[in-house]
This record gives sequence, C-alpha cells and structure tokens, in this order.
Amino acid sequence: MFDWIMQPMPWYIGGPLIGLMVPILLLSGNKSFGISSTMRQMCSIALPTKAEFFRNYDLKGSRWNLVFALGVIIGGFIATQFMGAADQVAISDETVADLSALGITDFSGLVPKEIFSWANLLTTRGLIFMVLGGFMVGFGARYAGGCTSGHAIMGLSYLQVASLVAVIGFFAGGLLLTWFGLPYLIAL
Repeated sequence: MFDWIMQPMPWYIGGPLIGLMVPILLLSGNKSFGISSTMRQMCSIALPTKAEFFRNYDLKGSRWNLVFALGVIIGGFIATQFMGAADQVAISDETVADLSALGITDFSGLVPKEIFSWANLLTTRGLIFMVLGGFMVGFGARYAGGCTSGHAIMGLSYLQVASLVAVIGFFAGGLLLTWFGLPYLIAL
C-alpha cells in the first residue's frame, strides 16, 4: 500500500511541493524560505559574542528556521537509512564513463566514495573538496545574501533581479568548475 513512498519522487510532484513552500511561508507569518540564515542563528546561540553581526539578530522571530533545519537533517537521515532504494543513483551512462575515466568508479551511494569519505577527509583531495569547498559555499551564501535554495526558490518568486544574478552565477560557477576544474581536482 505504501510502496510509493520507498521510490524516488518524480520531479513533477517534488518541484511543485517545494514551490508551494513559498506561499505557505508567506501566509504563515511573512517568512522567507532558505537555510543559510540558520547557520547565523546557530552561531549567535552557541558563540556568545559582542559582534554586531550576531548581536542584532532576531532569535525569537526566526526559531522556526532551526526547526526547519532539524527537520531537513532528520528527514534526510530517515530517507537514506530506511527508505533508500538499493539501486545506485540514476546518472547517465556518458557521465559514468566520464567519471570512470577520472578514476571515480563507485556509484553505489549518494556521493562518490573516492572523494567524499572519512578516509579521504585528511588527504589533499578531501581537504579541497570538503573543507575548502564547504568554506567557499558558506562564504558565497553570505556574500550573495542567501543560499541557492533561498535565491532560486524565494528570490525568483519575488522577481528579484539580485536573485536572478545570483542563480545565474551559481549555475555558471558550477558548470565552469565541473568542466574545467574537476579533472584537475580529482587528479590530486
């Protein structure tokens, strides 16, 4: 009866459900969808400091962000541990061939274990991908005034030009790094 929940959700169902978050959040208190502000909130709670960036932050008005982030983490854990399909992630044969030529051959999980694993964390490749990459994503989200989901879903629904520029930048940066930087980074 509930076998459908064990299968990946098609884009034509998942996309509109994500899109419906915009009016639901707006109607439930004029809230904005995004996750990068949650990091600021966690830092302002965990790191008592006199820095103005953390001091002038409305903690009470944005508690729902922490609940949302916790739900994302718990939902992701439940989905990967108990509902994940035994099949590998569906990617094209051409992509598998291209990645195999670069030395990535294990496609059994959500991410390639040759790059993203605890064993790789302390290697040069692991430090670049996980630590430097994580820093760049965090810096970029702060510099752009929001994360990819916030700009792409919420900002574009508000027809904000800054969000359009940010989303174009996210995609262009991702494409450029994939085509020109990834082969060199994997070779490390």
